[in-house]
Amino acid sequence: MRVDAEYVLPLRWHDDRDLDELTAYLRDLSRWIDVTVVDGSAPAFFRAHARAWGGHVRHVPPAVEGGANGKVRGVLSGLALARHEIVVLADDDVRHTPDSLTALVTELQDADLVKPQNVFVPCPWHARWDTARSLVNRALGADYPGTYGLRRPALPRGYDPDALFENCEMERTIRAAGGRVRARRDLFVPRRPPSARRFWSQRVRQAYDSHAQPARLIAELAIIPVVWRLRRRRGILAFLALAVIGLGELGRRRAGGGAVYPRSASLWVPVWAIERGLCSWAAVGLRLRGGVPYAGARLRLAATPLRTLRLRMTDDAVRSRGGRNS
Repeated sequence: MRVDAEYVLPLRWHDDRDLDELTAYLRDLSRWIDVTVVDGSAPAFFRAHARAWGGHVRHVPPAVEGGANGKVRGVLSGLALARHEIVVLADDDVRHTPDSLTALVTELQDADLVKPQNVFVPCPWHARWDTARSLVNRALGADYPGTYGLRRPALPRGYDPDALFENCEMERTIRAAGGRVRARRDLFVPRRPPSARRFWSQRVRQAYDSHAQPARLIAELAIIPVVWRLRRRRGILAFLALAVIGLGELGRRRAGGGAVYPRSASLWVPVWAIERGLCSWAAVGLRLRGGVPYAGARLRLAATPLRTLRLRMTDDAVRSRGGRNS
């Protein structure tokens, strides 16, 4: 049974080491749902992808110009071409199943944006380290996944292609317009882990995302000063380590997560916290220098505050009414 929706996959590859694996996934995926791959890869890679995927999916270059975030340009290009009102957005490392696609689309019957929960499969050491971040997010609210279910009318004008934290920008844009955003913490979608090299390259960039959440940024910036101040008080440090492990375990067990997350993932939370504390200060340094280097440019904006988006939409609506009345 096919899912009545469009699967939009934006990508921009610099090597094809995973081409065979992704090709096999797209071949299966095309039997379940209509697929559009928006490929911003260099011409030689684009041609190789066209040969590998052309018989199974719609394979196109990005059509949206302007904006430094290539992933957002790919998403907006795919949304413009989608043949269905309901769209599943997914990164190239996400691996949906027929059941997860069906569940995601079903949730969109009374929501505008649905966010499931990614889980790394397999889960080597660096993926467990990164999983600690997801566990903290789950404990405090909800994680930001690499895949969403979306009703296209909820994003009539798209969202800012200059925002680094593109998932947060998309969610806030929909909320600002009055859209309904739903977190399905119990809908687990597999995701292939990055290479260890890519994992290390993402540390500061992920920390920069917290500039979109000032209270969280302040807390993360405080980690290293607090640890340094308490460095000789090992009992207190041990208590703090146990407390953050407990926070991670709360996130691991929430909404059935204990069945899919490895037990050792919570033990990585103190390691992740120290890493985040260090990288947060590095991210502040990058902000002072103009932002995070990204595809030959610098992205200063993490994500637009929700209040700012609402004010912009109100102003746009007023101008629109004024234009009609003139």
